[in-house]
Amino acid sequence: MNAIVRTIDALNEGFGRLIAPLLAIITLIVIYDIAMRFFIGRPSDWAFDVTKMLFGAHFMLMAAYGLRHHVHVEVDVLKRLLSRRKQAGLELFGYLFFFLPFIWMLGTLGWSFFIRSLGRDETTYGMVSLPVYPVKGVIVITAFLLLLQAIVIVSRAVQQLHQEEAV
Repeated sequence: MNAIVRTIDALNEGFGRLIAPLLAIITLIVIYDIAMRFFIGRPSDWAFDVTKMLFGAHFMLMAAYGLRHHVHVEVDVLKRLLSRRKQAGLELFGYLFFFLPFIWMLGTLGWSFFIRSLGRDETTYGMVSLPVYPVKGVIVITAFLLLLQAIVIVSRAVQQLHQEEAV
């Protein structure tokens, strides 16, 4: 099981490091659009839609990386007062009864959004009609990566419970 946990951690770490530079591309597009407004008095037709879609994809695709590094918001004021065993039990409860159903909904609804968008050949409403289905497909990828990272967290909580029992 430890090999699977390390593999999933490595996957989300690598994927996060691969996606992180997307912010630089988004920044360059915004700078380009600002320069177009400043120098010729007219923004580009495509930059706003592209930056909006890229930023949404970046945000979603970095979610599992953020979960791996515990940078999400967590109210752990009371949790810190508990023993490690009770913390692991609380984490296990939270992930099994709240997080995993959320991931299930994200994945199934995201899949139907993606399929509907692909089937309708959905595009943006701007001057340049960009396809929307790739961004909606990101929702499904995000759900999968979050599910994998949740498996890691749950398995570590179970290991913590077993370690505490052995002591």
